[in-house]
Amino acid sequence: MNQLFSKLRKYEIMIRKVANNHLQGEYQSLFKGSGLEFDDLRPYQYGDDVRTIEWKVSAKGHGTFVKTFREDKDQCVYFLLDISGSQDIGQAGHKKIDQGKTIAGVLTLAGVFDGSQVALISFSDQKENLILPGKGTKQGVKMIRGIFDYENKSLKTDLNAMFTFALNLIKKRSVVIVISDFIDEGYERPFRALAERHDLVAIQLTDPRESALPSLGIIPIYDKERGKTTWVNTAFGSFSRKIADTFTSERDHLSEICKKNQINYLSIDTTQDIVAPLLELFKYRNKRMKRG
Repeated sequence: MNQLFSKLRKYEIMIRKVANNHLQGEYQSLFKGSGLEFDDLRPYQYGDDVRTIEWKVSAKGHGTFVKTFREDKDQCVYFLLDISGSQDIGQAGHKKIDQGKTIAGVLTLAGVFDGSQVALISFSDQKENLILPGKGTKQGVKMIRGIFDYENKSLKTDLNAMFTFALNLIKKRSVVIVISDFIDEGYERPFRALAERHDLVAIQLTDPRESALPSLGIIPIYDKERGKTTWVNTAFGSFSRKIADTFTSERDHLSEICKKNQINYLSIDTTQDIVAPLLELFKYRNKRMKRG
């Protein structure tokens, strides 16, 4: 566990240093950007964002008023971690599940060191592990243990159930970071609803072999979630193309949903180091906060 903490902390410090250099010290925006709560009303001034106008009050005829906000000191970051069987793909030590847990661990430490509350919902086709929001080092240790030491009850996937569970649980506006391969169907409605209520980030985990199956002839493919083996002929080009097209269209579908619903989307391959992609996410969110 000490080695694990050391590894995660090195990642976290590296991200913090590079992000601070690129973002002029505004690294915290990943967590703090949406952590604003209504404070008061004041008269409209030239240059104010029209989106902050309180129309109901302004309609009473006493002038145009805008809402003012203050930083929510109890900003909470929820990690929704998919630990279903489809995550168990990739080279040993670099599977999607390993990548997902590392990302959740690094961002947990970042949240703890920034003073945010952090919380965890691990899911398969059922709630696997729930750690309610908390602050500080003890919460960080509890979260890391919950992320890395937990053993699944199920290997099946149900993203609809995961997002619905989160919707019912998380009442206060929070940063919600979903870490999953998003290999499932019928999850769009609660996913969009989460985006309406919270500041939603979707991190999609991928592996090259999912979309580029090598030509190995007739081979057994084991479906870990269903516990079944199917024999397929990988020598047929049409089969490989179908696999590749399916994964490409599913990723495009998710990316389009995120674009339409103002969800931050990031795809990370198991062969990638996580630092560069996470920095791109920081930069994008930082620019968006400045525009907003």
